[in-house]
Amino acid sequence: MTEQVLKIGISTCPNDTYTFSGLLEQCIGDVPAMSFVLEDIQALNDHALAGEYDLAKVSFHAALKLADAYRVLPVGAALGYGVGPLMLAANEQLATRSPQAGDRVLCPGQWTTATLLYKLLVPKGPEPQQVVFSDIMPALINGEADYGVVIHEGRFTYQQQGLAMAMDLGNLWETQMAQPLPLGGLIIRRSLGDAMAKRIVDAVRRSMDHAKTHPQLATKVMKQYAQEFTDEVLWEHVKLYVNQTTYDLGQVGQQALEKLSSEARKVGLIDEDVSLF
Repeated sequence: MTEQVLKIGISTCPNDTYTFSGLLEQCIGDVPAMSFVLEDIQALNDHALAGEYDLAKVSFHAALKLADAYRVLPVGAALGYGVGPLMLAANEQLATRSPQAGDRVLCPGQWTTATLLYKLLVPKGPEPQQVVFSDIMPALINGEADYGVVIHEGRFTYQQQGLAMAMDLGNLWETQMAQPLPLGGLIIRRSLGDAMAKRIVDAVRRSMDHAKTHPQLATKVMKQYAQEFTDEVLWEHVKLYVNQTTYDLGQVGQQALEKLSSEARKVGLIDEDVSLF
């Protein structure tokens, strides 16, 4: 009987292409049959919510919505301190206050953790408009928006673009909750069962081990999907978003996700506490 080919969605971000480089290059043996799709995080969220993937890297906001059909794997996650979303303002004056009625606020996707944090931490702010993450800073620079929640590289370059930070949403979460911020994680269909989940966890960990011992190959794969970045920026990204909890969520990661679920339920973003595992 032909083995089922698992349809897997991951992002083009360097932390994902690093983690999966060994599998993308077919350097890891004795793994389930896999077919990869690489796209931006909001597309991954949308397609996972539509049930299009067997395994996918999604924002943890989306994972909460998908908890009935998918479980979070203890590998492949992005958690951390000091690397969360920033709410930027178009100028210093706007940065001195919170968004209010009439302001245009941009977020990088309805089911991103960035949007979840905005709704949790700026509860009186106007409903954000959802755009592709790479469009947020240009819109602020061009005067087409007042505030924007940025992720990834935006936190390192906004000052050079003449923008101002209104609020460090990630830092505020970490301070208030005394937990690392859960950004995104790897989910798998519950219907695939425990044995398949364990095989995937093992395969992804071996892929990470391969990336660590074959950095030149990992760099090649990362550059293939993020050609605009220098090698230094690629590896800085990996250093920030790939850590021990990426290899194994552990108790710290599970507690952080339970806290995220609890806070989302309190403000009505999900109907009830859900089990992510």
